[in-house]
Amino acid sequence: MNLEPEYREGLDQLAVHYKEVLALLGEDPSREGLEKTPMRVAKAMQVLTRGYTQDARKVLTAALFEEKYNQMVIVKDIDFFSMCEHHMLPFFGKVHVAYIPNGYITGLSKIARVVDIFSHRLQVQERMTQQIKDCIQDTLKPLGVMVVVEAKHLCMQMRGVEKQNSITTTSDFSGAFNQAKTREEFMNLIRPK
Repeated sequence: MNLEPEYREGLDQLAVHYKEVLALLGEDPSREGLEKTPMRVAKAMQVLTRGYTQDARKVLTAALFEEKYNQMVIVKDIDFFSMCEHHMLPFFGKVHVAYIPNGYITGLSKIARVVDIFSHRLQVQERMTQQIKDCIQDTLKPLGVMVVVEAKHLCMQMRGVEKQNSITTTSDFSGAFNQAKTREEFMNLIRPK
């Protein structure tokens, strides 16, 4: 079994650039510990940005089932990590997703896959939150969708203000979740016990 992922075009060129970056930082890219680093970083960056090559809508429709269920479906505590587009440093945390079906449901794991696809791109948390909501709304056409993202940003922890314990929360919603009572029910269901 080959555990090596498929790499995209441009991998070798990316490695050349990382070698140049090491030299510009004052390192010797030819020293033993760094010899293979440019290719390792190039491969890592392609894995961390693999969401650009994936179609989240296809993921949802690959497991689409007709079902008369019309109550809230929640997938909470979906772990994710992404790369901040401003500093290319990681941000990570949890995503909570709810939707109210309108005749169709999707496989529960597909919701987590949608999160993975949008998080594996250079991102800002606000846009990622909206992209997840829009994808589910546009593809499943449910009665409503709500997404809440809670994340720690290393660009705030390692540089700049250096605040170690700050958490950023974003949300976006549509349809039935425009009603405060429905949003409140969702928020109560995702709160830690």
